[in-house]
Amino acid sequence: MRISQVELRKVSLPLVRPFRTSSSYRQSITHVLVRVQAESGQVGWGECSAPVDPYYCAETTGTCWHILKEFLVPSLLEQDWREPGEIAPLFGPIKGNRFARAGLEMACIDAWCRENGLSVARWLGGIRARIESGVSLGIETDLGRLFAIIDQHLAEGYARIKLKIAPGHDLNLVRSVRSAYPSLKLQVDANSAYTLTDTNTLRQLDDLQLLLIEQPLGDDDLIDHAELQKQLVTPLCLDESLHSLDDVRKALQIQACRVVNIKPGRVGGLVEARRIHDYCQARTIPVWCGGMHEFGIGRAANVALASLPGFSLPGDVSGSSKYFEHDLVTPAIEAERGTIFVYYEQPGLGVEPQLDRIEHHTTAFWSSAS
Repeated sequence: MRISQVELRKVSLPLVRPFRTSSSYRQSITHVLVRVQAESGQVGWGECSAPVDPYYCAETTGTCWHILKEFLVPSLLEQDWREPGEIAPLFGPIKGNRFARAGLEMACIDAWCRENGLSVARWLGGIRARIESGVSLGIETDLGRLFAIIDQHLAEGYARIKLKIAPGHDLNLVRSVRSAYPSLKLQVDANSAYTLTDTNTLRQLDDLQLLLIEQPLGDDDLIDHAELQKQLVTPLCLDESLHSLDDVRKALQIQACRVVNIKPGRVGGLVEARRIHDYCQARTIPVWCGGMHEFGIGRAANVALASLPGFSLPGDVSGSSKYFEHDLVTPAIEAERGTIFVYYEQPGLGVEPQLDRIEHHTTAFWSSAS
């Protein structure tokens, strides 16, 4: 396949309710959408899910736009490749910028799968007809409101609840939720808000039967995570610390975690995400698919990835309507009794981007043809 044209769009959608973590507060989501067109005329879509600010990671919507336009797209255009595993090597000496890479690779994979009459889920090696879905909840200071939200999602059939925590907003919160929901599948996510000096606080979470504690320490603190894991019964799960298969290998080798969160954007795309899945599955390390408030395009890619056999824990791939009043694709990705349908028979990502909706919410546009 050879890509002859690439279009970039910055697209912004308001959230149904604001979302707060230990490091950020969002009322809307802005991502870069990527549209590629092959010489054959086949079109594919991808999504760069980096946030607008550098609080989760160094990449942002702005850096993705710059790196795509000035470096990644020129490296891809007019180059021949036979299958998706040959895309990343075309980017040559370009370092990092994995969210940008992932969005462009996703669009190419969508186009390639469509041209070959193959779904992305089947190409990846997925086996599930439906994936089990969990819900990630932002920091809520009103317990009554939090319980109401949890009740709503449990009534909808979601299998797991994830709570965001931060120093001063942790033990009492989680204890209250566990007391009110003694059998709930519950995990927490700190988004790097703690240090080893908080070990005593984190150790007290061991009494609350959590599935895992996600990314308690800094993204560059693999050694400290290994030290913390020695002192905890609850499994640690790494997110921000893992950017590649090599990072995962090192983290597991020093026992810095017992669970791995795989986000295609964070690790550079679906090809690398599958490699990480295969590595962890061979070592019986549980993995699950995290989320970055993706629109329907990126969410469809996450659904396809989460259908692989090693994804043994419910992920953050909940229905689009939990975050957005109207999605940008049809059919909209929605949960039914806490599970989401996997598009095995439909070619590509299995959803159709609605250009009128996309253009209505587009704040910036660029084309390689202009």
